[in-house]
Amino acid sequence: MRGVVMHAPGDVRVEDRDDPTIIAPTDAIIRVSATCICGSDLWPYHGIEHVHEPAAMGHEYVGIVEEVGSEVKKITPGQFVVGSFFASDNTCEICQAGYHSSCINRKLVGSIGTQAQLARIPLADGTLVATPELPPADLIPSLLAASDVLGTGWFGAVAAEAGPGKMVAVVGDGAVGLLAVLAAKQLGAQRIIAMSRHEPPPEARPRVRCHRHRRRTG
Repeated sequence: MRGVVMHAPGDVRVEDRDDPTIIAPTDAIIRVSATCICGSDLWPYHGIEHVHEPAAMGHEYVGIVEEVGSEVKKITPGQFVVGSFFASDNTCEICQAGYHSSCINRKLVGSIGTQAQLARIPLADGTLVATPELPPADLIPSLLAASDVLGTGWFGAVAAEAGPGKMVAVVGDGAVGLLAVLAAKQLGAQRIIAMSRHEPPPEARPRVRCHRHRRRTG
């Protein structure tokens, strides 16, 4: 298969990689329909994080299940699934409390790399969410957002207890921040303030009027 590999900061290549196979009975193999670049992928690309050896890239993905391990019960071949950037079992106490990225059995999908034609997804029953049917092509980008940024934004809104009658401030208007805004709205927040450090366009800047006072003379 073809997959994306980072060799050094600024050195990203599409190369031939071995097709993934079932390793653990809880694994699934998916054919990736769509994947994308995360902001965290840019840290090693720009040299902020060290790249010690060639590394497969990608942890945001959707696709169609091709094969499952013997212990996978909820996910079946042929389903269209949305994955997560951490593989989790969805059964441990930490997952049940809503902290799936801290699952006691978690595995980082980024170490597997989903910017590829195929991907092995550990803990498939807890990590993959199947859609009711094969989605139309124009819906796939929105489902891809659910693989990472939507879940992160939703978690932030829930943790902030956004809800009816509440005023919510979202600091940062990147992908996660914008989806936190949508999540807060979905949860019923009365007023949502998105904060940014970008310069507003001239027409949006407040106008300041200066009033000159004439000195009165006797």
